[in-house]
Amino acid sequence: MKLLVIGGSDAGIMVALRARELDPSTEVTMMMADAYPNLSICGLPYALSGEVPDWQALRHRTIEEIAATGLTMVPDTTAKSIDVAQHTVTAIDANGEEQVFAYDKLVVGTGARPKAGKIANVDRDDVFELHSMATFFRLQTAIAQRHAQHVAIVGAGYIGIEMAETFVRLGIEVALYQRGPEVLSTVDPDMGYTVHELLTSHGVAVHTNVAIIDTEDLFNAGHDLVLVVTGVQPNSEILATAGAAVDDKGRVIVDDMMQTNLPDIYAAGDLIQTKHVLLGQTYLPLGTTAHKQGRIAGENALGASRHFKGIVGSQVMRLFDKVIARTGILETEASAAGFAPFANTIIVDDHKAYIPGATKLKIKIIGDRQTHRLLGAQVIGEYGSEVAKRSDLYATAIQQGMTVEEFSDYDLSYSPPIAAPWDAVQQATQAWETALRNSTL
Repeated sequence: MKLLVIGGSDAGIMVALRARELDPSTEVTMMMADAYPNLSICGLPYALSGEVPDWQALRHRTIEEIAATGLTMVPDTTAKSIDVAQHTVTAIDANGEEQVFAYDKLVVGTGARPKAGKIANVDRDDVFELHSMATFFRLQTAIAQRHAQHVAIVGAGYIGIEMAETFVRLGIEVALYQRGPEVLSTVDPDMGYTVHELLTSHGVAVHTNVAIIDTEDLFNAGHDLVLVVTGVQPNSEILATAGAAVDDKGRVIVDDMMQTNLPDIYAAGDLIQTKHVLLGQTYLPLGTTAHKQGRIAGENALGASRHFKGIVGSQVMRLFDKVIARTGILETEASAAGFAPFANTIIVDDHKAYIPGATKLKIKIIGDRQTHRLLGAQVIGEYGSEVAKRSDLYATAIQQGMTVEEFSDYDLSYSPPIAAPWDAVQQATQAWETALRNSTL
């Protein structure tokens, strides 16, 4: 059987490796638009700052390790069209030559690309969008050659905020521009303000409710370089042209088995709609999701019947000495989805305060006022206080449809230097119960 995979990032590599693992007799060919398969794009800010001294360390697997699995890699080759009837893909290779690849099963994992919206002059050589190794090298060179001292970042999501820290670590002054009322819109505004204050405390000039319409304005304000990170759009054109179903924003529609409406063609990763446990179909491009979907697509392309269970939107980031995590949905999302959200926030120690080194965790719990179902959680704390894993406990509960009260039933570990008899995550849910009860008195 010939399995052709388009894309060598998170989804694509998972498809290829899983297929080879399950059936070494399968001929797996992985076509890539660049020459950097299975590389952590999420690690680029840390390579740029020098925290990761060598960008090669960002490879999850080396070229040699991937080749040793027996799959065939075709680098620097861009897929242009799919002939569904003939089961072929036409591509352009590194020499500009046309190549035709036959397949029995095809999995498309072409990801997404930056979306600058209506911002003018984003094609200048001093304006950047960090989404590939090519843009990484270009930005790295520009910082050195231009001796950049002032950088503007348009977009205060995860990438924009992580890059703000990167530039601060490089000794560069940073101005961060956000169109909305608060930074990091993937958390509620009250938690976003905590992130805002953290950025400001490290010298980042944060400008909210500012819509940048032309990068020239930023250069006129004295910035040497501009980074635009205002979201992404799916690379779905090749599938849409072939007849695959897409939504009004170009996101490929697949079923729980990652199958498109086209015979023998699957899709996974940042180009598709994603099933959300609480919201139904949504779009939330994440590396963790792409890995899961790629693995499932790889199995099903070989004849399995694995179903994607859905995500709950778990995300985490480090910012200087703090960690910010969220899972589930926000208050506004809960209301829009038909829930009756009730939220409560507490400040709690990460372990028993009588043990030196205890630090504070800020935990926000969102539950449904009527059913008490746990809908979301947001956690901010010190780096090293297990913020991510505590948020992951909430993610598991949300995935299982648990109520806030049922969270107290979790049998969690305890030792004074590490946790409390009621862990911080349980103290937060119990505080939610009390706050809800008091609100109805």
